[in-house]
Amino acid sequence: MVNLPDASKNPVLTGVDDLLDRFTHFGVELGLERITRLLEALGNPQRQVPILHVAGSNGKGSVCAYLSSVLAEAGYRVGRYTSPHLVSWCERINLNGQDIAAVELEELLQKVIGAIDPNHSSPTQFEVITAAAWLYFAQQQIDIAVMEVGLGGRLDATNVCDRPLVSVITSLSLEHWQRLGPTLDKIAYEKAGILKPGCPAVIAPQPPIAATMLHQRLAELDCPAVWVQPSQEADEGWAEYGSGSETIRYPLPLLGAHQLINSAVAIATLQILQAQGWSISEAQIAAGMAKTRWAGRLQWYDWQGQKILIDGAHNPAGAEVLREYLDRQGKASVHWVMGMIANKDHADVFAALLRPGDFLYLVPVPEHLPVDLEKLATLAQEVCPNLKHCEIYPDVLAGLNAAALDRQAESAIVLCGSLYLIGHFFKLQGI
Repeated sequence: MVNLPDASKNPVLTGVDDLLDRFTHFGVELGLERITRLLEALGNPQRQVPILHVAGSNGKGSVCAYLSSVLAEAGYRVGRYTSPHLVSWCERINLNGQDIAAVELEELLQKVIGAIDPNHSSPTQFEVITAAAWLYFAQQQIDIAVMEVGLGGRLDATNVCDRPLVSVITSLSLEHWQRLGPTLDKIAYEKAGILKPGCPAVIAPQPPIAATMLHQRLAELDCPAVWVQPSQEADEGWAEYGSGSETIRYPLPLLGAHQLINSAVAIATLQILQAQGWSISEAQIAAGMAKTRWAGRLQWYDWQGQKILIDGAHNPAGAEVLREYLDRQGKASVHWVMGMIANKDHADVFAALLRPGDFLYLVPVPEHLPVDLEKLATLAQEVCPNLKHCEIYPDVLAGLNAAALDRQAESAIVLCGSLYLIGHFFKLQGI
């Protein structure tokens, strides 16, 4: 039994942050028992919502953004649930491109918290916000929800739907191995937990060991599956998926070669929906893809007269994508303004990003798992001994100012290392 915070003892406790902060100390705890009990108390809103369920290590957010944009363009009422947020909790729950209003989210959270049984273990913060999303989508009578897995898949709080329209697994890599398992096949097994018997699946290209595990689970569950091949670059800013008379040509507004995979995964998912009877034309696919936006991922941003590149790049696979993009841009050197939290694979991220002659400006990530910046600086110089500059700065703006002073004409300034750092920067910019 857990004694939950009593709002009646604090009548001024208002606001989304205050409500969710009450659950911070319950931490991250995978499992479906608490979320199932909470949703039952709320009338099982998840059973009223047809869903597309998206798991993976990298690309989940982009795929969700593509899907929700196209489906809204096709005239459907589309909910989207993603995590983490950059600036506001409201970003996580979106209806037809509009984030939920803070006052609505606060009311939902009050209702969710009121349904918690104090005689059982408390739900986690993620479970509370996930329950609020299910409740909101049911209340809004949406046509379809695009639900991104928070962590893993099998025991994630989003995994309470027995019959998803499509289960989607994006690119897998060694991420959150401390919780999901130390090897890629263990991680693939956890991600495959979103697969349901007989329900169609769309699978991105995978490393061989992950593909073997996914093939095994797909066969055991008798899931018809599409193994996606990446789209091909067409004209600048355009891509093509499929071949021959089945080719779909569409704009590709999100940057990076990896979007040829993510956009193909989205289109393969939409084609399954078409086969299920959903009305989605090729023109609507093209228009919806063109309108897709996904902040903080390979995003150029004007800052104090400088163009800086912003990207989370919070794991080795994401870092490799960022480095590949910069190499294609032909930048002579990179000024990395970087902050990382403690539970990440720092050495592998440095190995993917840093090159001789690069500049590194290490900064803290406020309010998240702190890391020893002195040790991080030492590690960076061990990984890449020929850095031109490696210093610690007290905050992100100090790091950016230093990078702007040092920057040369053919070099790039990149802010990266953690989505939490990107969100902190956006808050400082008033976004």
